[in-house]
Amino acid sequence: MTARTLLLLAVTAPAVAGCVVGPDFRRPETPAPDRYTPEPLPERTASAPTEGGAAQRFVAAEDVPAQWWTLFRSEPLDRLVREALAQSPSLAAAEARLRQAQELLLAETGAVYYPAIAADAAVARQRRSVASLGIPGLSGGVFNLYNVSVSVSYALDTAGGLRRLIEALQAQVDFEAFRREAAYLTLAGNVVTAAVTEASLRAQIRATEEILAGIENQLAIAEKQLAIGAIARTDVLTQRAEAAQVRATLPALERRLAAVRHQLAVLLGRLPSAGDVPAFTLAALALPTELPLSLPSALVRQRPDVRAAEALLHAASAQIGVATANLYPQLTLSAAYGTEATDSDALFESNTRFWSIGASLLQPLFNGGELRARRRAAIAAFDAAAAQYRQTVLAAFQDVADVLRALETDARTLLEQQRAFAAAEEALGLVRRQYKVGAASYLQLLDAQRQFQQARIDLVQAQAARFADTAALFQALGGGWWNRPPAAVPVDAAAEVP
Repeated sequence: MTARTLLLLAVTAPAVAGCVVGPDFRRPETPAPDRYTPEPLPERTASAPTEGGAAQRFVAAEDVPAQWWTLFRSEPLDRLVREALAQSPSLAAAEARLRQAQELLLAETGAVYYPAIAADAAVARQRRSVASLGIPGLSGGVFNLYNVSVSVSYALDTAGGLRRLIEALQAQVDFEAFRREAAYLTLAGNVVTAAVTEASLRAQIRATEEILAGIENQLAIAEKQLAIGAIARTDVLTQRAEAAQVRATLPALERRLAAVRHQLAVLLGRLPSAGDVPAFTLAALALPTELPLSLPSALVRQRPDVRAAEALLHAASAQIGVATANLYPQLTLSAAYGTEATDSDALFESNTRFWSIGASLLQPLFNGGELRARRRAAIAAFDAAAAQYRQTVLAAFQDVADVLRALETDARTLLEQQRAFAAAEEALGLVRRQYKVGAASYLQLLDAQRQFQQARIDLVQAQAARFADTAALFQALGGGWWNRPPAAVPVDAAAEVP
């Protein structure tokens, strides 16, 4: 290769390297509906005169706070969420995956934008055959060969495939960052939901125990009446069966409570045997009455799962460029300088030095259609990622719509359950008084007890549903990750949220 050719390559390579094949990524169009649900939402939900019965107001265009769980005004809950975020293995794994993606990007960036420089030192003892030289009488000898050299090589990104690869790796970093945010949001939501579930189960157990105590008191009276012949034995047996049936519901509730306690410990990064996890009751939680409701046009930029799906779509687009660039010529420049001698003392003498400079051009000619098939596969992968992105967006809007309707119906359900409980409590008191004076039968008393028990359990469950669905709304709206320091969020990602 002549010096003129090398000079021409050096001059034209930067211009050639400016080309980047493949599609430039364009962010999908963001849906912008007027509202989340087909019918307009009421300004306020219904209210009920009981714990967790306050009316909730939807505040349009309000931002979600980063530490949304503090709106429940429970210091133990806030402490548990913070501990989970600091100690959970699932979040640590997400952070490690993000660091891995970042390091892979750095490694590939260095390989693409900088030449590879290597130093080599070698010594070998060898014997060469001189028969191929065609000199009669000359015999080969055994000798040492010392070599010290420096080599430089640089692959010119003539078609932009390497830059597309960097683009794909950057998109992978974004994906892992948003997946970390999704793990952060899921972990906080799981802790809050577990705490609400524990509070609900404790209330159900307490209600069942109080109901059982009343039934057992009634049974003790019935046993005394049976002893004096005032009532039939069948009435006592019926009362015993009723007490046993109520008592049988306690182990299942206690098992569920224990499972939730174990879940809370694991969410905190502890063993299930940890005994210092605080207990939660519904009375210790405050129902948020002002609910932020982001604009529908902002949801796509707020949801970390949607942003993660977009990052995968971006990576798939860049991979099309990588596959396309593989169809074009690939140019590599190389140079070497060193010294070589049979005696180490003469290794750095002037007559032992050598150098080389060159360029290689590789153009695929025939590979059985492999490269074009890979490009078509990359296009198909992009189409699949685009479909998955659309599905993720639809699911995000469905989540918000579902939880908004749930909050509205939860409030009305709690109001009706409170009315049902009040009616059942009054009816039980009336039947008890009638039974004492003989105006009501034993079966009427048992029926009133069953209705009261079920009404009280239903009331507790309706109270817990309002707390759980309120937490679900904060999660469905993205959890406010853009309002906290973006330790693992892509640069300027938070600024993109309207």
